[in-house]
Amino acid sequence: MSPATQRRLAVIRAGFSGDTGTAVLALGDTDEMVRVSALRALDRCGELSGVALATATGDSSVEVRRAAAELCARHHDVPVAALVDDPDKFVAEMAAWALGERPSPSDVEIALLVDRTTSHDEPIVREACAAALGSIGDPRGLPAILAACADKPAVRRRAVLALAPFEGKEVEAALRAALEDRDWQVRQNAEDLLSPRT
Repeated sequence: MSPATQRRLAVIRAGFSGDTGTAVLALGDTDEMVRVSALRALDRCGELSGVALATATGDSSVEVRRAAAELCARHHDVPVAALVDDPDKFVAEMAAWALGERPSPSDVEIALLVDRTTSHDEPIVREACAAALGSIGDPRGLPAILAACADKPAVRRRAVLALAPFEGKEVEAALRAALEDRDWQVRQNAEDLLSPRT
């Protein structure tokens, strides 16, 4: 067992035993997975500070930034919107998801999700942004979700589901159109949403 693995296991144990001192020290470890475990250990103990989490969102490690983005879904005081434009698409996807999990996203965060639903280079991020807008249910997100219904198949699948909290002729038309989609999962999602409405 490598020294890094030993340190990581010690940090994981610290998260279950309430040894926050060990976890705090591990935030500065040279191994990225030890730092990830430190974040999760402190979160488990209810002792993850906003400062530590905010610092982790700027970590050089993709793994640490992705873990930080995930934890931001519960730590609403820590800014995470910037990570929607992270160079790593999986960090960006997680950041979009985290914004959708927050109870009261700001106007700036909603505007960012609206824009990236149609403009982000990575389909997986556009998909996550559309899903986040559906989770939030703010009417300002509807035009972007409707546009995403014409994107790549994976994005369309999520966009159709994101229409669930919305009503109106445009929504109905989009769902009816999705019933004829080339992708069977898009068709199934549209059918599932239309069934309770009819």
